[in-house]
Amino acid sequence: MLEAVDRKLLNMIQTDFPITTAPYRIIGERLGLTEAEVLARIAKLRQQGIIRRLGATFDSQRLGYHSTLCAVKVPVDRVEEVAALINKYPGVTHNYLREHEYNLWFTLIVPTPEDLHATIMEIQARTGLPVLNLPADKMFKIRVNFDFALVPEDREVEDD
Repeated sequence: MLEAVDRKLLNMIQTDFPITTAPYRIIGERLGLTEAEVLARIAKLRQQGIIRRLGATFDSQRLGYHSTLCAVKVPVDRVEEVAALINKYPGVTHNYLREHEYNLWFTLIVPTPEDLHATIMEIQARTGLPVLNLPADKMFKIRVNFDFALVPEDREVEDD
């Protein structure tokens, strides 16, 4: 089960993460836990698959970077190979499968428009597959936080 303290921890790391040299100590103080207990709980939540990623999100445009959404039509028997190759590029933030003719989608964020073009061309050359470049005309940022106080107390959490 997801304990009440874990619910509070998950809410805190989404909305009120302390920017300090010892954030987990501060979180622990707020929750009545030690820094080690906070880190152990986070490790357990990651192991359970509740937390997939813990890190900062930056506004890449305000930092001067250029981004785009890309899509590739990948034969089913090559999906893992192509996804692994794409994931090796440092500007790829994530990729995902879709039920569509263009079935592998990824975002690419790089310092210059030239880097964007060069990376797409390199991926095409290395995979032998065309890459659709789908830059945004207008940026919409939606803040998504999950309120774990709303998760029922008796909700079971399965280990993988």
